[in-house]
Amino acid sequence: MQVQCLPAELHNRPGKIPGAVRTELEKRQVEFAHIFVAYADCGTGGALDKTLAEFGVERLPGAHCYDFYAGASEIAALSADEPGTFYLTDFLTRHFERLVKKGLGLDQHPELMTTYFGNYKRLVYLSQSESQELEAAARRHADYLGLDYVHRHTGLAQVDRELGEQVIQWLN
Repeated sequence: MQVQCLPAELHNRPGKIPGAVRTELEKRQVEFAHIFVAYADCGTGGALDKTLAEFGVERLPGAHCYDFYAGASEIAALSADEPGTFYLTDFLTRHFERLVKKGLGLDQHPELMTTYFGNYKRLVYLSQSESQELEAAARRHADYLGLDYVHRHTGLAQVDRELGEQVIQWLN
């Protein structure tokens, strides 16, 4: 099994995700008998699925990665409880400065804070690891954004299950 990562910044511009995935699929399809994309839709509005269908490739289920970390029903419940929820994962917590502050231009234009986050009420940190350091960072990020803080530990069980199912399909 080989993993090929794409730049995380693509999540700030989801319209670019299908093209980036297409480029990798075109390069890799001759190398590998089975390819699986570990992306959810991630804001592409179905465009990623159209690209994957052209190559006969499947992806992780869900509208976004939060679905496969916490489970779609948990995310639906969290969203129903507070529609104005901003989510963080371990990765986004670690790279908040680069992907949120700099990636959205808040470091240069703090006046954009209300444009981006004015309708959010809380931040939910979906932790995959049990790290006091990351939890403290997530709390700081919530404070920076002016949002209430909630922590839910998800682990990686959902991701492990989805990837395990793919391996079993390949072996059969």
